[in-house]
Amino acid sequence: MLFRSPGDRRGAGRRGDRVLAREPRELRGVPVSAEAAEGGRAGANQQPVRILDPGMRLTLRPMAYPQLFEMYKAAIKNTWTVEEVDFGTDVADLARMTPAERHLVQRLVAFFATGDSIVANNLVLNLYKHVNAPEARMYLSRQLFEEALHVQFYLTLLDTYVPDHDERQRAFAAVETIPSIKQKADFCLRWIDSIHDLDRLETPAHRRRFLLNLICFAACIEGLFFFGAFTYVYFLRSKGLLHGLAGGTNWVFRDESAHMAFAFEVVAIVRREEPALFDEALERDVRAMLAEAIDCETQFAADLVGGGVAGLSVGDVRRYLEYCADQRLATLGMAKQYGASNPFGFLALQDVQEVTNFFERRVSAYQVGVEGEVALDAAF
Repeated sequence: MLFRSPGDRRGAGRRGDRVLAREPRELRGVPVSAEAAEGGRAGANQQPVRILDPGMRLTLRPMAYPQLFEMYKAAIKNTWTVEEVDFGTDVADLARMTPAERHLVQRLVAFFATGDSIVANNLVLNLYKHVNAPEARMYLSRQLFEEALHVQFYLTLLDTYVPDHDERQRAFAAVETIPSIKQKADFCLRWIDSIHDLDRLETPAHRRRFLLNLICFAACIEGLFFFGAFTYVYFLRSKGLLHGLAGGTNWVFRDESAHMAFAFEVVAIVRREEPALFDEALERDVRAMLAEAIDCETQFAADLVGGGVAGLSVGDVRRYLEYCADQRLATLGMAKQYGASNPFGFLALQDVQEVTNFFERRVSAYQVGVEGEVALDAAF
């Protein structure tokens, strides 16, 4: 493909309904003056596009947020498949578990049956259309693939753990029929709906609504609901149970940690570009959101371990959730609220005590090679 220099105007402009090389700035969503739209130079006072400015930037050059592109490349390296997960010993483990432990697993599987689909819906319906940077949308496209992979993993889990067709159908219906799971699903769906009617983020109020949705799915749904679920999996593994589930969860955990890091980086970019959005009202809403999520997950814990699972208590689960919430607040540049410590020593042994541990270690358990180099400072 031939690329002409910016000074080469041959063939530029419109021919019929075809958009030719004269309008790359409009295609990228970069605001231009009327003079620039007619082929002149943009004014000296033109402001750079911010990541939440309405539009649809299409080209990676010049690249505004190379750190997001690096996250995309890292995600590509961390590719795994469901077929690699070995559930060979899990069925035998289920047979020797106590009734209370089997109830825990049944409820956990019922939550997993729809959890990642909810996250994927928010990606498609809300996030993709408002994060106006092609490198960010590349990452979101990769995240959507990973959410689909998680859905496949949990479907395989259901088929393996719950061979009875009617029982599987009840697991899929849990978001409507099991109160502790329905409460979490309603929380998620309410936040999806909170910005579903926004086609463009035109005002500061629109942008604050978007930020709350983004923070909710990163800090509450991925950062509390899923982290709480992972706790039960690693607890069972600490007792020598369900190594197949735990092995697959390791990979899901890494994916979810990266999703959180991406979302928090977008929040940090918005904070730098539009600091006025981060006022006391936004912080109050974030704290209220986290408190509600902790209450939802605590109710789920009461359902899971209320029958008496040795080594797990609802109080300890809540303290762990409060500990996680403090980490999320700190990442958002807000003061910690709960002052809780991690009550679960087995999580430290499983190397999942803090998200930062994941990013400080080189991930070598699953990677595929990526060929070629990309120069981020190049410009067409």
